[in-house]
Amino acid sequence: MTYKGYSAAVEFDADDEIFFGKLAGIRDGVGFHADTARELKAAFREAVDDYIETCARIGKSPDKPYSGKVMFRVDPEVHARVTKAAELSGRSLNAWAEDALRRAADADMAKAVAV
Repeated sequence: MTYKGYSAAVEFDADDEIFFGKLAGIRDGVGFHADTARELKAAFREAVDDYIETCARIGKSPDKPYSGKVMFRVDPEVHARVTKAAELSGRSLNAWAEDALRRAADADMAKAVAV
């Protein structure tokens, strides 16, 4: 689910028979829950709206879901290999990495949905 640029990570608790979720990609802990899918969508939207309103009320900028910048460290040999692969493909390292990350994320998300 996505609303106002925020996404939800959702799970089902079989013992309590409820759906529960949290806003994904932000540092602040914002959760929500509901008994049905329809109620879950409404609870998610309410959680986003409440988060934004609460931040405004206390004078804090709400965390943005994603900045578009990803910084991480890799083994120097991996760095050399991916740089070479990008060069051989005629693309920048950023374009090559974005494509590789997109394909990996799509594959993992497809697996998660299939479960």
